Amino acid sequence: MTINDIKIIDIPKIHDYRGNLSVIEKDILPFVFKRVYYLYDVPSGAYRGGHAHKEQQEFLVALSGSFEVKLMDRAGKEKSVILNRPDKGLLIPNMIWRELKEFSSGAVCLVIASDVFIEKDYVRDIKEFK
Repeated sequence: MTINDIKIIDIPKIHDYRGNLSVIEKDILPFVFKRVYYLYDVPSGAYRGGHAHKEQQEFLVALSGSFEVKLMDRAGKEKSVILNRPDKGLLIPNMIWRELKEFSSGAVCLVIASDVFIEKDYVRDIKEFK
């Protein structure tokens, strides 16, 4: 996978005078998801991630607030994406290094993953990744 395989995906939004509703189902993601988790209360200056997955794909959504996702492929090409809308998500395929940083106050990052937690799937050493 390369940096060019990363995609921003629009999440359908149903607008109503009572507020908006967005739904992630069926064909929105190119994988069946097996795990959902979220990051919140990330302290100022802290970062999350710092790894790649051998097989797992992930879809990140800023449910509230904003944060930056710094991405890199094995060829060393980099890209940075700011997530700040709950109706847009970032699809990260396998073997893409990611670091999440610059979390705004109250930011919540939803992660939808293609698999359950499997430690062997993680590449946590940047030198090994490259």
